[in-house]
Amino acid sequence: MAWIYLFIAGLFEVVWAIGLKYTNGFTKLWPSIGTVIAMIISFYFLSTAVKTIPIGTGYAVWTGIGAVGTALLGIILFGESKEFVRILCIFLIIAGIVGLKLFSKLPAQ
Repeated sequence: MAWIYLFIAGLFEVVWAIGLKYTNGFTKLWPSIGTVIAMIISFYFLSTAVKTIPIGTGYAVWTGIGAVGTALLGIILFGESKEFVRILCIFLIIAGIVGLKLFSKLPAQ
């Protein structure tokens, strides 16, 4: 379950990161409220996941999911650069996330 919680935490990190764009520096009420709620949910699921997943692995995977998701949505929603090197870097982050998942052992319970 910890890895599922970590994935959910990463998805909500993407939500709040993209939400920051819509808050206009926290001057727009509803986008700001939604962003803060997404932050709270993201941190809750991250804190739940790292009860069993090592903190270094959990934090790296959480930020990796957030970075990849935010970069992809930046391309889709905001017309950010789609140049080859940028896409390659996104795939390298994904490779790192997969590697951490495959080679991280949960501590004995």
